[in-house]
Amino acid sequence: MTRTVYVNGEYLPEHEAKVSIFDRAFLMADGVYEVTSVLGGKLIDFAGHAKRLDRSLTELDIRKPIETDALLEVHRELVRLNGIEDGLIYLQITRGAPGDRDFVFPDPETTNPTIVLFTQDKPGLADSPAARTGMKIISIEDQRWGRRDIKTVQLLYPSMGKMMAKKAGADDAWMVQDGYVTEGTSNNAYFIKGNKIVTRALSNDILHGITRAAVLRFAREAQMEVEERNFTIEEAQSADEAFITSASAFVMPVVEIDGVALGEGTPGARVARLREIYLDESRKAAI
Repeated sequence: MTRTVYVNGEYLPEHEAKVSIFDRAFLMADGVYEVTSVLGGKLIDFAGHAKRLDRSLTELDIRKPIETDALLEVHRELVRLNGIEDGLIYLQITRGAPGDRDFVFPDPETTNPTIVLFTQDKPGLADSPAARTGMKIISIEDQRWGRRDIKTVQLLYPSMGKMMAKKAGADDAWMVQDGYVTEGTSNNAYFIKGNKIVTRALSNDILHGITRAAVLRFAREAQMEVEERNFTIEEAQSADEAFITSASAFVMPVVEIDGVALGEGTPGARVARLREIYLDESRKAAI
């Protein structure tokens, strides 16, 4: 089935969708994005993604082309038009296409931002086999730009990191800066020791994950201790359990880091419980 996508106010068959070659996302990676999960035909944590989108646009001084209520309706309409039960909605907003290439930002009064949304149909999204087997992780040097708190479309190095992991026979990579883990290539990173969850504190060094915020809130409600601080790969390797979070993976166990198995080398009970809680509570709050 041909997907229906959304481009600058129009719902179009995907093969009819076009964006200018002068769009600054194409030429300069000058744009931001969000990915919202769909479970049971409903949006997971849309409000959190919309709030982070606003922050990203503000940080880059990109004019917001659509109000949040209208954006919610676009999401819902794409879910309806494409018959999405479980899947993802990708949203991208760029500074627009001024008609030629220039390092200087175009005048926002004469250049409209570009907005694009499309769906990805993923039946059984919440029943990933990786949740039962766990992920193997390698560590790589973090060579990204310094403003990782802005969810930009500058994803080349994370993509390279995933390919490094694939070449090494692993599932993903955690990035390390000055000896400490920042985050995964497309996810936040954690380990559990005893009853304590350790993850890096929010700053410009990592993405302020929407799933991260929810999972840490649920963990505290479940009487788990949360410590937000820098940690090393060696600390994580000596942990009882480890995991990652993201909008599409939810809570995913990590069972091996740089060839060192955690615990029995199988997903642990605490991560399994966190995943269960997150999915249950997120489904209840979905819109």
